[in-house]
Amino acid sequence: MRTILTYKDYEVLPADGRRYELHEGELSVTPAPSPKHQEVSLNLVFLLHHYVKTRGLGRVFYAPIDCILSDNTIVQPDIVYLETKRLPTITSRGIEGPPTLVIEIVSPSTIQIDRRVKFQLYARHEVPYYWIVDPDGRSIEAYTLTEGTYQLTGRLEGLEPVSFPPFPDLVLAPASLWS
Repeated sequence: MRTILTYKDYEVLPADGRRYELHEGELSVTPAPSPKHQEVSLNLVFLLHHYVKTRGLGRVFYAPIDCILSDNTIVQPDIVYLETKRLPTITSRGIEGPPTLVIEIVSPSTIQIDRRVKFQLYARHEVPYYWIVDPDGRSIEAYTLTEGTYQLTGRLEGLEPVSFPPFPDLVLAPASLWS
């Protein structure tokens, strides 16, 4: 018989440097991210934070922060954006409900989780935008939720700057992301 874990079980897990998440009641544990992962994450966070803050568009958070999508689905995305109307979902426990945008930076230990498990979880919990960042492949895939499924709406690869929803005026320059 499968045991379904809940937020009560989650909140007593140890703070040992691993990333613990609940995916529909099932525990997922991944190691701490690599320096390359963290560098790309930091570059994106600085860029998004500046863009969002100067325009008064909401808030940007970075891991670790709990996104409580339901009592048995708690994730810690690498980067989270909440548009202004979703700011009331911020509580002392984390973000309670779907953020506007979730960004996952894949690594060898998380690629299947990010591309399959979380791809489905975020769609099921109605996260409007999902970006998957691949530092090794130097690419970003941007997805938009349409009728309950993610549709690829853009891809960054090579040297050409691009813009993705939900930020049509934000230009992502590849050279600034991977260095």
